[in-house]
Amino acid sequence: MKYNLLTTICLMLFAGICSAQDHEMTEADENWMAYMATGPMHEMMASWDGSWKEEVKVWMEPGAEPMINESYCVNNMIMGGRYQESNHTGDFNGMPFEGRSILGYDNAMKKFVSTWVDNMGSGIMYLEGTWNEELQTIEFAGSSIDPATGKKMNVKETFRIVDERTQVMEMFMVQDDEDVKTMEITFTRE
Repeated sequence: MKYNLLTTICLMLFAGICSAQDHEMTEADENWMAYMATGPMHEMMASWDGSWKEEVKVWMEPGAEPMINESYCVNNMIMGGRYQESNHTGDFNGMPFEGRSILGYDNAMKKFVSTWVDNMGSGIMYLEGTWNEELQTIEFAGSSIDPATGKKMNVKETFRIVDERTQVMEMFMVQDDEDVKTMEITFTRE
């Protein structure tokens, strides 16, 4: 781990001084520069910056009527346009709700990566996803801890771009090899 951190720091310093010295770029140097670059996926995320109203539907068990709450989020690109931070506020059945996510596109993995935390728990959900151009959807998969059992549970999520003003996120927990829908959020740009 120390070697990787030291290598990373050295390469970052090298990138900063490379233009000041007569140095021929190696393949590793070029790969690091490509890893640091922003591209079309980052530009797409940046188009989602701004304020959004959220209609949040939560199913506590399959077949039950969903609980419906309203919240808001503000998206903002950070760290030179490499990541999007989303801050969510509202209430969940009369309790104050606060959540935060970081979304990025990892150039090396060629995948979206997402983390989620909120004040309704103490864990961090991590998802990786691929872009489906035809469906205008990021298809995520990952895991979280089921607080009822303390065991890891698999999670699937779809994030669909309906149009410039509307997005829909659907979340599924994987139980007995079946996808069980637990949440749907419709985002409307303000």
